[in-house]
Amino acid sequence: MYDHVGLKVKDIAASVRFYKAALAPLGHGLCSQDASSAGFGPPGAPALWLYPADGKAVAATHVAFSAADRGAVDRFHKEGLKAGGCDQGKPGLRADYSPTYYAAFLLDPDGNNIEAVCLK
Repeated sequence: MYDHVGLKVKDIAASVRFYKAALAPLGHGLCSQDASSAGFGPPGAPALWLYPADGKAVAATHVAFSAADRGAVDRFHKEGLKAGGCDQGKPGLRADYSPTYYAAFLLDPDGNNIEAVCLK
């Protein structure tokens, strides 16, 4: 359904550090960056775009990324914490969502709730 998602961020350098670390275990990297934006996704196909908020208020959003396996969810959480994210839910099964819903949640530097989920 979606081609891409854009998030306004207060500090683009801090956000780029966080997303580079957190998304690498999911197979996504920094595809494009200039003074006005940074794009992340699979090689050559950025789908998450970060834009400077330019002093404006930043509204928190929830974004969930698919993970190939549960180990990738674990690495997303570990690497995201090391890169400045805050724990919003350790890796584990979320049986209230579904019997196989394995996920982890982090708050990015702007307070967005970022999730990695494996449904296997």
